[in-house]
Amino acid sequence: MGTDRLPPLPESSLSPAQKRAAAELATGPRGAVFGPFVPLLRSPDFLSPLQKAGEYLRYKSALPPRLSEFAILLVARRWNQQYEWHVHRPIAERAGVPADHVQAVAEGRRPDGMAPDQAAVHDFLQELQANRSVSDVTYGRAVELFGERGVIDLCGICGYYSTLAMVMNVARTPLPAGVEPPLAT
Repeated sequence: MGTDRLPPLPESSLSPAQKRAAAELATGPRGAVFGPFVPLLRSPDFLSPLQKAGEYLRYKSALPPRLSEFAILLVARRWNQQYEWHVHRPIAERAGVPADHVQAVAEGRRPDGMAPDQAAVHDFLQELQANRSVSDVTYGRAVELFGERGVIDLCGICGYYSTLAMVMNVARTPLPAGVEPPLAT
């Protein structure tokens, strides 16, 4: 993986805008600056609206946590994003994503025995990420299950977590000390 290119900044070096962005994170549901927000703090005017969109997508989207966390794992796997996977795997399992489905995604396989809504999320994101679009059939199934708002929120989850994955892959954001990379690359 290499050395962390954008490690935490000393608090004494933060600009007023960086301090405001860090305070927003600390007082919101995340409670601190960690993971992708460490490198993003270099651009506080980008970080602030981005994390607000992420707060909506993570905590208030039209999709229940079982589906949104499954979607996050699909994105993390697509980008081989170790930190994102490490953080969201236990959240996904607590939200009801079966462990064997999580393992299948980790191995790059389509999980067997998915519920129709989970299969729709899987197929939608696999198509979107591979083809940069989705077929009419895949779109229609997603709208039928999640409504138009749900489809837009699913696109937002894909885009937001792809952005975080890109940032962390470029920054080489490390896993916590002692944690082995969970995904084979």
